[in-house]
Amino acid sequence: MADPTNHNQAGEVAPSTVDKQAPSVAQEKAPSTDEPVATDLPTANAPDPKTANLAEKPPAAAKAAKKEKAPAVEDKPFVEFIQQNYLPAVEKAITEQGVPDLQLSFAKQKVPITGFESAEEYWQVIGSWQNGRRQFNLYFPEEDIQGKKGFSCNEGKKPSTLESFLIDERKITLDLLVFGLLQRLNGQKWLGRN
Repeated sequence: MADPTNHNQAGEVAPSTVDKQAPSVAQEKAPSTDEPVATDLPTANAPDPKTANLAEKPPAAAKAAKKEKAPAVEDKPFVEFIQQNYLPAVEKAITEQGVPDLQLSFAKQKVPITGFESAEEYWQVIGSWQNGRRQFNLYFPEEDIQGKKGFSCNEGKKPSTLESFLIDERKITLDLLVFGLLQRLNGQKWLGRN
């Protein structure tokens, strides 16, 4: 029995109706013009002319004024920030940890470390409780909360070690300074029921 062959195998080319019909169908359904033509088809991008009143929109300057943030407390001058923001926050946080007789001060003085002789005075946050038996010092040699900071603590004697404080942090905030101090004092087992 002979195999039937199709027209492709026989070398014939099938007549194409697409070439003949496509141009005329396209012209009928979507006529092309060189000029833009407005249609009455609704679009998602066009504003509703009933609700869009361009004259009532605020100017760009008013928008920019609304987006401006108030300056952060950390941007205050160093001494002002410590006295107005940091000391009250530290006092509140340590008192909440069960320390009733906390004494806090902020002074520029020499570093009270045994064996550390320095003629320079540095700003320090000094805290003590239990009639001065427990004391800590937080040092700011650069007068900048973003700069170098040190920490020392003692129980009734002069401190013998000066430690770096929050050295790995990129940006120092009020909350981070308070948290770092609480964490360090808790590590000393000075807070709460420790």
